[in-house]
Amino acid sequence: MPNTDAVIDISHNNGNINLASAQQVGILGVIHKATQGTTFADPMYQANLAQAQQLGLLWGAYHFGNGDDGVAQATFFLNTVQPQAGTLLVLDFESNPASSTMSLQEARDFVSHVQAQTGIWPGLYGGSYLKEQLGSTPDPILQNCWFWLAQYGPTAVLPPGWDHWTLWQYLDGAIVKDPNPIPGITPCDRNYYCDTPATLQAKWAAGSLA
Repeated sequence: MPNTDAVIDISHNNGNINLASAQQVGILGVIHKATQGTTFADPMYQANLAQAQQLGLLWGAYHFGNGDDGVAQATFFLNTVQPQAGTLLVLDFESNPASSTMSLQEARDFVSHVQAQTGIWPGLYGGSYLKEQLGSTPDPILQNCWFWLAQYGPTAVLPPGWDHWTLWQYLDGAIVKDPNPIPGITPCDRNYYCDTPATLQAKWAAGSLA
């Protein structure tokens, strides 16, 4: 099955961006940081959402988890995003060297609350930290989420509980240079989708890549 290289993820750290330029080189979907913990809302989220809506780009929102209560984080995320039909929702589960780091239980509570409120399991973004926490044991709650792999390198290595990745963040443009930088957003994270552009668009419009 072909992989579709048409999804980027961004945050306020990308500064002022030009999504029209990104669209012109084939970008179909944008996943933007919305919140972190229970108090931080990304200051560029609404402005970049407005850009994406004007252009007809697919839109998603992610929450960067920390050590706060998982349900409280999910509530803050949903209240901030106010997701509409077709808004992709994702939990970013990774080590946080600047502050407290989300635990597996907090992640379970987060994704379960999102599912209870929206009827859809969010995506789960993870890499080495997730693999360390899981060890060799699949998690019966987290594995309900479609999986977004964070791994820079030629070979995908999955954590237990998933038999395939749905999105694969394969470079960030900084640690791993992008041979074809996105105009208007340089550097930025690049992601493969596991199927065709038509399937990406159809599933995203339904609010889940599962």
